[in-house]
Amino acid sequence: MEIVKRIQAAFRIIFHKSDRQTIELNNLYKFLGIDPNTDERVLSEATYFACLKILSEAIGKMPLKLLRYNEKNGVVTMRDHPLYRLLHDRPNPYMTATSFWSTVEYNRNHYGNAYVWIQGAGKNMKLWILPSEQVEVWYDDAKALADQEDIYYFYSAGEKLYKFGSEEILHFKSSNSLDGVVGISVQDQLKSTIGGSIKSQKMLNKMYESGFTAKAVLNYTGSLSDENVKTLVQNIESYAKGELKNEGVENIIPIPIGFNLTPLNVKLADNQFIEVKQYTSGQIAAAFGIKPYQYNDYSKSSYASAEAQQLSFYVDTLLYIIKQYEEELSYKLLSSEELSQGYHFKFNVAVILRADLNTQINTLSTGVSNFIYTPNEARAMLDLEAKEGGDQLLGNGASIPVNMAGTQYIKDQTGEDSPPDPDPEDTPEENPEEDPEETKPEGGSENA
Repeated sequence: MEIVKRIQAAFRIIFHKSDRQTIELNNLYKFLGIDPNTDERVLSEATYFACLKILSEAIGKMPLKLLRYNEKNGVVTMRDHPLYRLLHDRPNPYMTATSFWSTVEYNRNHYGNAYVWIQGAGKNMKLWILPSEQVEVWYDDAKALADQEDIYYFYSAGEKLYKFGSEEILHFKSSNSLDGVVGISVQDQLKSTIGGSIKSQKMLNKMYESGFTAKAVLNYTGSLSDENVKTLVQNIESYAKGELKNEGVENIIPIPIGFNLTPLNVKLADNQFIEVKQYTSGQIAAAFGIKPYQYNDYSKSSYASAEAQQLSFYVDTLLYIIKQYEEELSYKLLSSEELSQGYHFKFNVAVILRADLNTQINTLSTGVSNFIYTPNEARAMLDLEAKEGGDQLLGNGASIPVNMAGTQYIKDQTGEDSPPDPDPEDTPEENPEEDPEETKPEGGSENA
């Protein structure tokens, strides 16, 4: 219970007095798995932050549902199950499902691993996000902690160390892993690339601050002591950077007689600064599986519509992530009996693949007219209420079962449809299409 009190205390502190707001929010960030001190430099990289934002919001916007296959091989939403409201609405008293799953995805990408503690069971179950940097994963193959081999999670909170078994922690890892147990973060994979991008941004910021005035060489005759040189240089820099603009001095740099100031110009175009920065951004985005158009690079966009873009994003990037979430949740939160009965978790990907209204109407109309959806099922997808008589499948009456194909072309002697005779030798040879009465000429005999 002590760990529960520590987690709850971290959330309660945001309601305290304003003079402690900074410390309180930092503690809250740590319990959410975000360390504002160690992550500041990496998160300042624009492309890296944009990729984290895109993935975390994509997972957060998709509702998570508990479904079950019924005896008719259909799927039923289990809204009465205790886990449905937990995962679909509010995993714990302090976080909505949207912010919860967004934070989990944020940790999974930034740290390579996201850990969620499962507290309680049934209606009393709650889910708490553990700070990823304070959790260590151990595989007890020597059976030192228990009688059987298992993976254990050690969470260090202050001076205390808490141990959790594999069944008590939901572990979501990145797609890159050397052992299949612990994931590797994107910042570790691209440490040099992200570091170079941060340095280039800092250089650009410094040039903005100095009015794009680069380093310069000051030539002078005579001798000056080190202290006088420092004072002279500081005064010239204050004029060059525009620090005296409040006093009306902004564009003029005064130089004493006998001194010569020669700037060392740095041309961004000659150094291909823009091209290198775009290439670096592309590398970072590719590591996340993010398309260039998603971080506002439309130079190479080849998609015909927004719907095609979202479908590509789902298939190429989100499908792997969603499948991992669904498998981990189903295995850790559902019993063996529930799994055998067809219970499973599933994200509703329709929210990101939603087409325009005209396409939706045409698609649903086609599904209803071909025995796929009932009218009420189609209306539910449009958030409309059910209507009486709308629970029956409708369709084109010209459709027939495949085992009856061709029977409409076979006629018996009565003119009714009938299947062909399996043994043609049992029937007399005659032409059913020829009627002897119709072949007699009018007024004549048969031999006429």
